[in-house]
Amino acid sequence: MPRAQIKDEKKYQKLREKGESKEKAARIANASAAQGEKKVGRKGGKSPAYDEWTKDELLKRAREIGIEGRSSMNKSELVKALRDH
Repeated sequence: MPRAQIKDEKKYQKLREKGESKEKAARIANASAAQGEKKVGRKGGKSPAYDEWTKDELLKRAREIGIEGRSSMNKSELVKALRDH
């Protein structure tokens, strides 16, 4: 059954099957429904890759988005957690 908050249910289901989190799948599905898939695919930020961030910067970002267990993570674990969020 379609959910009101998900604008592109097919895309959402495909992303969930690939293993994306519910939040990330919904974000991508809604953005592509609103702006078009090609435009969303080209969209990107200006900040450097997480691999180039310091551990303190990664911890700060993880705190901002509420990643649990961040204080005990090493740098590579923080990078993975941020990418998977």
